[in-house]
Order: sequence, then structure tokens, then C-alpha cells
Amino acid sequence: MVDDDTWSGALHRLWQAASRAEEVAALADDIYAPLLATPGVHHVVGTRWDEDATLRYMRALGTDGEAPVIVATARSMPGAAVREPDGEPVVTRASVDELDDAVWPEAEFLRQSPGASVVGCTFRLDRSGWAGLSVAVDASADTEGVARRLAQAVDVIVACHTGILQRGREARRGADDALLAEASLQMDSSLDVEDTLRRVARIAVPAVADGCLVHLLRKGGPEFVAATHVAVQQQRALEAAGRDDPWLSALLAQRDDGDQALFLSGAALDGSPFAGPGPAGGGRHPTVVSVSTLHARGRVVGSITFVYQRPEDRLPDSAFLDSLATRAALAIDNALLYELRRHAVLSLQEHLLPSRLPAAAGWDLSASYEVGDPMLDVGGDFYDAVPRPDGSIALLIGDVCGRGAEAAALTGLARHTLRTLLEEGTDPGTALSRLNRALRQEGASRFLTAVVVTMTPQADGTVLLTTCSAGHPRPLVLRADGSIGEVVSGGLLLGILDDVSYESHEDFLAPGDTLVLFTDGLTESREADGTYFESVLPGRLSALRGSDAAQVAESLARQARAFRASGQDDIALLVARWNGIMPSDGLLPLETLLEQAALR
Repeated sequence: MVDDDTWSGALHRLWQAASRAEEVAALADDIYAPLLATPGVHHVVGTRWDEDATLRYMRALGTDGEAPVIVATARSMPGAAVREPDGEPVVTRASVDELDDAVWPEAEFLRQSPGASVVGCTFRLDRSGWAGLSVAVDASADTEGVARRLAQAVDVIVACHTGILQRGREARRGADDALLAEASLQMDSSLDVEDTLRRVARIAVPAVADGCLVHLLRKGGPEFVAATHVAVQQQRALEAAGRDDPWLSALLAQRDDGDQALFLSGAALDGSPFAGPGPAGGGRHPTVVSVSTLHARGRVVGSITFVYQRPEDRLPDSAFLDSLATRAALAIDNALLYELRRHAVLSLQEHLLPSRLPAAAGWDLSASYEVGDPMLDVGGDFYDAVPRPDGSIALLIGDVCGRGAEAAALTGLARHTLRTLLEEGTDPGTALSRLNRALRQEGASRFLTAVVVTMTPQADGTVLLTTCSAGHPRPLVLRADGSIGEVVSGGLLLGILDDVSYESHEDFLAPGDTLVLFTDGLTESREADGTYFESVLPGRLSALRGSDAAQVAESLARQARAFRASGQDDIALLVARWNGIMPSDGLLPLETLLEQAALR
């Protein structure tokens, strides 16, 4: 027998248990035992209902001391809808013999106490369901007191359930925040559009949904770019739907910048690739589809479509999907902007360099250019090869200090000025002096280095090199026997002083020799231990003995890029190999012959 003081103690312990419980069913023993110890109470039965009057759970325990009877079911009982509470708990008193089995599934247990009456309380747990707690009492029971204790027990149950839901929401919110943070890191770690889109899809599955489709908005409409699914076979079907399904294309085309996440299920999916067997078919749970618009910086960039086959309580909410879509949109937009900038920079860089090198008898010419700046500013390296009126070829290479628009402007000025002067037959020293004067007259705020080499074949099969340098790294010569020579040159940087003259130095190439011009991005590539590529360059170049000009240029650029752990300067190389094939006496230079042929 439980008096009021004993009941108060039991109720206190019940509240303590409720604060720790991870599910309401864990409170059953702490609720049923004190109620059964109440005078006149013979049976306690608890039920759990879905919103549509579907019985999900029933637990019954009597004073006979036997183990409780637990029934897990999914029994639809439309008649029980009359007991569903609208708001506050509802207390019912009735004779056990009057109970309708279509309304009271508890009746089969409550009737085990003949002649008893029932005191029941129904109450809401959440928006998706309700519950009941009923006791069978005999005539000796204080029904008002029993009803009061039922109401107090219900208060604990509701509070426990609310706390569990709250803790669950907090845990999910924490998990969602962690997922969003990880998603941002993963998506922001790449500036490649395709890779970013694939990352968006991979991050979402299975953490957010069972399947994911990503589309970009193009001028012609949504364009499928990525998809993933927990099941490989379903992923193939999902990809097919993403590429050319008219229902999905029409749905995505209707989305605009102001839309929040749209959830579709049931009849709303009729005619879609997600209705019945298909990309999302085969699961136990009904398919749900959500579509989130990706909008960033005031414009729509695409959409994410999630496919779910999981219980309703495991579906993400709109706020989470909107946050994920915002982060994905920014990452994708950043990648798109980076790609546009990259194309613009590369296009500008191409216009600052010759589209092709001239072809000339006896010469094998090649060049290599490696962009080193991860921010993709236009670099200041330039090179060119210029056929001259006397049949010689002038090679030039230079490096403007810094990067960006101003450096690009000086790069264009320097290259075209030198090319024009050298085409007219101006000697290298005079060409550099006139470029220096032009830079000073323009008020250029940056300096630059450059070296010019004219290569004139001689009657004995050698080539006369005439070299002038304005503070640029000295060219190297790879001799036919593998030895390395340095072309002597030196002079003041361009753009520093008004009147500067540059001295010429002469050297010779023999058949099979290769001349290598380069910018300091090659020599200043540095390993983690501080070693510069300049220290290993002679050995690396010697190992390329017998290689053609393209192999030398590409190999050195590739080796320097692999060598460096630090340093982000561009690398430009211009390579000329003399094969020793002399044109016939009186034969005009190849460029002149081609020009004459074009005029005929």
C-alpha cells in the first residue's frame, strides 16, 4: 500500500529517472509499480498511438506479480480516434464491462479484474502521436486520488518525452553544425568546379540523404553535373534521371532565387523518376524528395536534389538544407569565378607570348611556360624568337618585377618593343637601351630584366652568338658532349636609370649544341631544405644531352616544378638547338621564302 508520503517519494524518484532516460519506455517500472501499490488498483496498461489512430505499443502489468505483457504492433483502430486528446490530458472514468474493444484495446487486460471500473488518461506526446495510461480499480479505490496520481505520472511522462526530443534536437543540431562545418571545409578546399560539385554530392550521402543530384544552371537550363547514391545500381539510374528526365528538368527550371527547400512525396512524385521502382526505389520507407536552390551573390547557380528512403524523423529540416545549399552555392560560385578568372588570365598570358616560334633551317626551337602564382595574377615573364633581315634569329627573354595588370602592361610593352627593333635589324645592345628609354619616358614604376641573343650561322657550320643582358640570369649552353657552358653577359636592370648602354658578348655554338634561356623562376625553385634548383641545374641539363629542344624545355620546367617546396614564380624557358644544317649558298631565309610564296 502506498500512502501520500510514499507516493511523493516515488514521484520524486520518477522525476530523477525521467531526467536521465533516453526513452520513455525506460520509465515503465518506476510508473507501474507505485500505481499498482495504490489501494484498489489491480492493473495498469499503457498505450502509444500514431496520429492516425494506429496502435504502436501496449504494456500491461497486474498485481499478480507476473512479468508485464508488452505488445508491439501496427494495428489500425479508427474507433480509438474518439479518445485522441486535442490539447490538455483527458481523464476518463468508466465501468470495465462498458469498454468497447474497438476503442479500448486495453480492455482485454482491464477485464481481468471483474466488476472493476477504469480510470484512464490520454495525453499528447508530440505532433505525430499521443498516449494513454489506464488503471483498473475496485470499489475500495479513491478514484479521485487515483486520477490525480495518473495526472502526475502523465506530467512526468510528457516532460521526459519533451526532454528526450529536445536533447535529440540538440544532438542533431550539433551533428548538423559539424556536418555543415566539414562540408564547408571539403567544398572550399577545391577551386575546380567539377571537383567541388562531386564533393557536394559525396558529403551529403549518406549523412543527409540516400541519394543526391547536383545541377548547374546554364543558359539552356539545368545541366546535370554530379550524382551519388548509397547503392551503386541506384546511382546509375539516378545519374540517368539527372541527365535527361523531363519531369525533373521541368521541376528544376521552376525554381528561383527566393525558394526554400521544397519537399515532395506521395502523389506529388507521380510521373517522376522517383515514383515506384526507379532510382530511389526498393527501400522500406516511402520515397521523399527535396529540392534546394543554389543561389549566391544575388544569382541562381544551380540546385541540389536529395532523395530519401528513411523514417520521417530522420529527414533534415528546411533550415539545415537551406544552410547547406547556401554553403554549396558559395563554394560552387567561387569555383566558377575562379575558372572564369583562370581562363581570362591564361588568355591574356597567351596574348603576351608568341603564338608560335619561327621555323628556320638548321634550328630546333621550343619554349615552355609554367604559371606559378596560385592566385592566378598575370605574370611578368615573356619570351620571343625574331627572324632578322640578315638571316639570323634573335632570341629574347625577360621578367617584369611583380604580377598583375601593371606587370602585364609592361610585359606587352617590353616584348613588342624589342621584337619591333630586332625585326628591323637593330643590334641587341641598342634595342635594350631604347627599351630602357621608353620605360623611363612612360614613368614605369617597375623594373625588369631581359637578355637578347642573336644567332648568326657561320660558313664553317658554327653559330655566332651575340648576347646583351640587362640584369637577367645568364643563358646556358648544353654542348654536344654533355658539358655545360655559361654565356657571359651582364648589365643594369631596365627602367632604373635614364641613359644606359649595354655591352655585347660573343660566343659560338657548334652543331649539336643547345642554347637555353630562362627566367629566375627556374633557378629560384627551392626544396624544403633551402636548396635552390640553380645548384642542380647544370647536372640536370647535362643529363638531357642529345634531346631535342622541346624535350629540354619541358623536362627542365617539369623538374623545377617537382623540385620546389616553396616559391611560386612563373617559369619561362626558351631553347634553341643548332643542328648544323646550313642553307645552300644564296638561298633566302625560310621566313622570306614563305612570305614570297604567299604573295604569288
